[in-house]
Amino acid sequence: MKGWQKVLCVVAAFLACFYLPIENLRFKNAVFEALALVKWYAREHVLLCLVPAFFIAGAISVFVSQASVMKYFGAKANKFLSYSVASVSGTVLAVCSCTVLPLFSGIYKRGAGLGPAIAFLYSGPAINVLAIILTARILGWQLGLARAIGAVIFSVVIGSLMHFIFLKEEHSRQANGDLQFDEVKAARPLWKDAVYFFSMVAILVFANWGKPLEGDTGTWSLIYASKWWITGFFLIILGVTLFSWFKKEELKEWTGATWGFALQILPLLLGGVLISGFLLGRVGHEGIIPSRWVEALVGGNSFRANFFSSIVAAFMYFATLTEVPILQGLIGSGMGKGPALALLLAGPALSLPSMLVIRNIIGTKKTIVYISLVVVMATISGMIFGLIVK
Repeated sequence: MKGWQKVLCVVAAFLACFYLPIENLRFKNAVFEALALVKWYAREHVLLCLVPAFFIAGAISVFVSQASVMKYFGAKANKFLSYSVASVSGTVLAVCSCTVLPLFSGIYKRGAGLGPAIAFLYSGPAINVLAIILTARILGWQLGLARAIGAVIFSVVIGSLMHFIFLKEEHSRQANGDLQFDEVKAARPLWKDAVYFFSMVAILVFANWGKPLEGDTGTWSLIYASKWWITGFFLIILGVTLFSWFKKEELKEWTGATWGFALQILPLLLGGVLISGFLLGRVGHEGIIPSRWVEALVGGNSFRANFFSSIVAAFMYFATLTEVPILQGLIGSGMGKGPALALLLAGPALSLPSMLVIRNIIGTKKTIVYISLVVVMATISGMIFGLIVK
């Protein structure tokens, strides 16, 4: 940074502090909302969502051979297989836009092609089975069906477009020395590694099993009532596998990789959550931007309404399932069906915190293109849906 730029930064920081509107009630509320959201996020998502995800990402980077990742997700992999697996990953991983980031980073750095990795990044939080079921039950089967179909198509289309847009860079990356690999003999039989990974994924899934609707006595409700017993069972299995099948050096390398992912991702996420809370607040609470502005701009099915809904959804942080009650309130305030679908397709897959981390993993240019593709496709899909369902 040049000398005059440093001076400008210092002057700007001083003026911001000098004119800080601490007497303004909306500003005070926005600061409170930022702190309240980051507190809620730390309590509800860091321990149960992010910590297991960090351990899984660390395990991918250490124990999954680069040859295996390249075989299924690399440049020479069967495109139908790689995109099919990536596009339905959310049916297994009921994660939010932030929890999926360590997993995305893990497979991308092990050599996965940009296209399949992006398809995985989008589908992880977007194709959440419970969220789709709740959408259909609460908001109508049309929105639920459109969300399910749209999310699968989006993941494949956006992943494919990212691959072709950055084709030259991908060829260069795949030819780079960092992604060259030699076949190495596996330290354990494949089934042992499968048990190890499955137990970690099961812990992530069941520890975050969502609360069923009132009066629901089905399988989902039974699993929710027993989720800590099930989680404990898989914790025991994980402990046995670690004690019986892994060397001390391997465990040290695994925990080191896990810590590396946490240091890389967690500060950006918490900073992003603070900003998101300050700007847009929590569910049912306003940030610095009045909610009536949002509601006034997403009525009907115009291009403006769909585009605005996509933009706001892309930057706002949605924890898993929270988009449904938010939409319920917005639809009750006059939000159109098209903008509602646009929010469902752009919101869960993106957030300001996740954008900061994605930029750190794949760079600014790829991140901007990815965000733009999500927003544009969500806008178009919303307009089409709004014309079909009135």
